[in-house]
Amino acid sequence: MTEYSPLLSEIHKLIKSSGPMPVWRYMELCLMHPQHGYYVSRDPLGREGDFTTAPEVSQMFGELLGLWTASVWKSIGSPPMLRLVELGPGRGTMMADALRAVRVLPPLYQTLHIHLVEINPVLREKQQATLSGARNITWHDNIDDVPDGPAVILANEYFDVLPIHQVVKRETGWHERVVNLDADGKLVFAAADEPLPRFEVLLPPLVRAAPIGAVFEWRPDTEMMKIAARVRDQDGAALIIDYGHLRSDAGDTFQAIARHSFADPLKNPGQADVTAHVDFQALARAAEDVGTRVHGPVTQGEFLKRLGIETRAATLMAKTTPEVSADISAALKRLTDSGRGGMGSMFKVLAITRPDLTMVAGLSDEPPEPEEETA
Repeated sequence: MTEYSPLLSEIHKLIKSSGPMPVWRYMELCLMHPQHGYYVSRDPLGREGDFTTAPEVSQMFGELLGLWTASVWKSIGSPPMLRLVELGPGRGTMMADALRAVRVLPPLYQTLHIHLVEINPVLREKQQATLSGARNITWHDNIDDVPDGPAVILANEYFDVLPIHQVVKRETGWHERVVNLDADGKLVFAAADEPLPRFEVLLPPLVRAAPIGAVFEWRPDTEMMKIAARVRDQDGAALIIDYGHLRSDAGDTFQAIARHSFADPLKNPGQADVTAHVDFQALARAAEDVGTRVHGPVTQGEFLKRLGIETRAATLMAKTTPEVSADISAALKRLTDSGRGGMGSMFKVLAITRPDLTMVAGLSDEPPEPEEETA
């Protein structure tokens, strides 16, 4: 991350000319600005980047998702053609690991057409290199461009970067949260002067009861409903893995990550990853509204254990050196544990399928236990 942010001057100009900017618009510019957006110009992954995703932690993650794909394929009647779609595929690591697992099932492997939804040209090049041995791969700018047909859609850490709307509770009602300039020309959070009319009637009861000063955030249902409509009409399943909370509640989770550490989301826009937690209750509600069946959510640790990650780790450890075995054990702990540095409980997993598909590997369609922590 550099000290100079070319996007900052553009945001200054926009605020001076058009007034305070809604948080969703600020987040959208930080990530997707055509020249200076964080996700259109760099490789943010790995030790040299700003964060590490589960597929970068261990090959076991992608392999198990490959086997999950095989389970779905069988459960929908083993169609002669299956589109395997990944939204935001990073460096292609997860897809490469999934395909390696699927190769042990030639009848499925022969049916696969791979579709990667990626807007970052730097990452597209890395995906092409990582997946150079695979066949039938097509890249798209958005899921709308993926051809019709039964599909398994994988979305790992995809929803957390979709822009959020935020509102702040005041005595006068709920006001949209905005980004403004202070007297010194620095970016600051503020609230719109006028409350949103009748906004409270749209809120879950838990949020309605929030105290003055509370922040509530949400994402439009558009993306989830688009995915769900595809599954409903074309058959298949979608698997969403992300960090977030099981129920809709008040809380400000808007944050920035740079060099594997938290950063000020209003400093150096476009130079850091800005994200917010995913509301899995809202995702499930949107999917059900479209007419699909929801399975889960469960924690990532529980999901991976149900798919057999501990057995897979033991198999890998039995075939290698003590040093590599220790690395595998550490990766297993990071993917499944809920302690400090663990991804097991922070990350949740949810699947959607056509209404009559009652069983999905690693998940159920029973409602999850309510969690104690809020957003």
